[in-house]
Amino acid sequence: MATILALETSCDETAAAVVRDRTVLSSVVASQINIHQPYGGIVPEVASRYHVTAVGESISAALDQAGLHWAEIDGVATTCAPGLVGALLVGLTAGKTLAMVHQKPFLGIHHLEGHIYANYLAHPDLQPPYLCLLVSGGHTSLIYVKDCGHYQTLGQTRDDAAGEAFDKVARLLGLDYPGGPVIDRLAQQGNPQAFPLPEGNISLPGGGFHPYDSSFSGLKTAVLRLVEKLRAEGVDPLPIHDLAASFQATVARSLTKRVMACAQAYGLTTVALGGGVAANSGLRHQLQQAAEQQGLRVMIPPLSLCTDNAAMIGCAAADHLNRGHRSTLALGVQSRLDLARVMELYQPIPMA
Repeated sequence: MATILALETSCDETAAAVVRDRTVLSSVVASQINIHQPYGGIVPEVASRYHVTAVGESISAALDQAGLHWAEIDGVATTCAPGLVGALLVGLTAGKTLAMVHQKPFLGIHHLEGHIYANYLAHPDLQPPYLCLLVSGGHTSLIYVKDCGHYQTLGQTRDDAAGEAFDKVARLLGLDYPGGPVIDRLAQQGNPQAFPLPEGNISLPGGGFHPYDSSFSGLKTAVLRLVEKLRAEGVDPLPIHDLAASFQATVARSLTKRVMACAQAYGLTTVALGGGVAANSGLRHQLQQAAEQQGLRVMIPPLSLCTDNAAMIGCAAADHLNRGHRSTLALGVQSRLDLARVMELYQPIPMA
């Protein structure tokens, strides 16, 4: 059983954790929401500078909470892709330094693989194959999970990610950043059928629509046009609760349809949810309801494991290390890296 000290600095959270296989021994997250809130979004340079000031304290806190010394740590892991380059570099540099100083194996982890592994922390009995819907501020993908390090993306957004759409719609409604939690809260007091909105189907050259790919740019524009129409009609104040509920229900319905169609087509009986938007109550409800009707098993991490955290990175690293995978200290960061290329982050396993 591998015990991993893990770091996650791919975006705007400085996180450190100690994980033993599929058990969280400690998890520390230093959020930057208040820092970026005045800008209505993440400022990459500001995020990087904050990581520099917070990473050391986060590491110390994670080790203290776990009650472990370096002799009891088997490896050091850090997110190396995808993400903001400056932010990733802070975690990678800290992780490599710790690995060298304490002579521990080093592992670079793909951020999206980390979100997949959050499900193992919540459901230790989970085993591949299964379908994972990964929805966050930067990604919306349907992933066929075949084994550790082996993934196939079956569907994805063609434009805005779901979380990005939530933030943009929140902004045009005059709501606070980040938009996802605010819209979710307001939606619970609104009517999801108040305003019909387009789901954003992707047309195929030969006719019909792509069964698994999605689009949220048109939905965002539809909300904008609806708000302009209401204002032109003198509606004041805007029915914010109904607008939020209608938008959220449309996103959840669109994603749920694609998940169910994909799981059925590939004969997968288990669906896992991951990423920050996995915390959305509307999506959780619609997905669970549809899965129950089709006899599918749904795995959803707790809210603390949906948003960015280092525990999920440590869980992925523990599985890789148990299989003999490790990265070189020459490994760099990448702002983009296809999930199918995860195994490129590791050295070949030496032949016995």
